[in-house]
Amino acid sequence: MKKITVIGAGTMGNGIAHCFAQKGFEVCLTDISTESLKAAEIKINNNLDRMIKKQIITEKEKNDTMCRISFDTQLKASVINSDLVIEAATEKKQIKINIFKELDSFCKKDTILATNTSSISIKEIGLATKRTDKIIGMHFMNPVPIMKLVEVIQSEDTSTDTRNKIISLSKKLDKTPVLVNDSPGFVANRILIPMIHEAIQTLEEGVSGVQEIDTVMMLGMSHPMGPLQLADFIGLDVCLSILEVLEDGFQNKKYTPSHILKEMVENGELGVKTKKGFYDYSNGIKEKTISPRFT
Repeated sequence: MKKITVIGAGTMGNGIAHCFAQKGFEVCLTDISTESLKAAEIKINNNLDRMIKKQIITEKEKNDTMCRISFDTQLKASVINSDLVIEAATEKKQIKINIFKELDSFCKKDTILATNTSSISIKEIGLATKRTDKIIGMHFMNPVPIMKLVEVIQSEDTSTDTRNKIISLSKKLDKTPVLVNDSPGFVANRILIPMIHEAIQTLEEGVSGVQEIDTVMMLGMSHPMGPLQLADFIGLDVCLSILEVLEDGFQNKKYTPSHILKEMVENGELGVKTKKGFYDYSNGIKEKTISPRFT
């Protein structure tokens, strides 16, 4: 694989594009929003500058990396000659299905189509195409340039050849691929999101406060970040979407989203990206304070 296209210029998409370009791949980052693409270019550039300061890469390596990334708002033009397309759009099933229908008609017959979904069925996404054997999940972790794990999710239709190519490709990115079978939430979010939700319910029931809950998990369980702050970093809207996928997939009320989570999402309190969640980030992440809602 030589040419990679990444769909979606948000946090995950620009991080994925960064990683591939840094490892020598030609990458096209595509998004319907010109503003999002400009923001992604700035973000990648800034991240590379931080790597220079830490003496991880040189100025030349940064320039070479940026030269390998192109930015485009036209989906068809972006993917028509790609060997691999990775979709990193919003975590909504119908949006992803619509994208894969288009990709199936635009891409070469041998192009592998991957999704960065963290919870949605690979098989369902694949059924929107006529190449179910070439549909696979590549669930990168945030922040992508730093985190080593890639969940490689195969459905019952994914071919062995597709699976092996993606595992090999992940290793070329200096990532550690872990093979997972298609199931709601896969491994990472099937375990992580219910834990976060339990922390939210513990808060909602008045068992303890935001800071106290996070402190228990950091000092008592050696977690680098408490579950409520982690929810803020993931995005409360994303946490809600994954819970809904788990509830629908397993038909189990234990995954039913709590009232407070739904209310916060409805109010636009989504965490770090809106500067307000369980914590208030108005003065920056390092100067966070407990959200007034919980004081």
